[in-house]
Amino acid sequence: VQLQAFGGGVVQAGDSLRLACKASGRNVNNYVMGWFRQAPGKEREFVARITWSSGGEYYEESMKGRFTIAADNPKNTVYLQIDSLKPEDTAVYYCAAASPWSGNLSLSRDYGYWGQGTQVTVSS
Repeated sequence: VQLQAFGGGVVQAGDSLRLACKASGRNVNNYVMGWFRQAPGKEREFVARITWSSGGEYYEESMKGRFTIAADNPKNTVYLQIDSLKPEDTAVYYCAAASPWSGNLSLSRDYGYWGQGTQVTVSS
């Protein structure tokens, strides 16, 4: 499975941004897709995940409300919409893919495939 994330950029506080992750390879729709982020000097943290087949979504508690994950199955693309951006949202955002039985799917170690990351910088 190959993943390519894009859509990051430099935005102002209060703006919205939609990140995209294009997946390719065999049986990509069998995987659970997740978004993580890593701010400078901090550990990588889970944001949200989605299942291709059911569209079921799950968010880290602190991410609920401003983050929305969505999947476009025909395009093999997963999106992360971020609204009301804050400077503390500044991070590299990564998409990842995991087998559904990999664990609780909120930990980076549960994901075997990673995209290259896309930088989001929010200025105040």
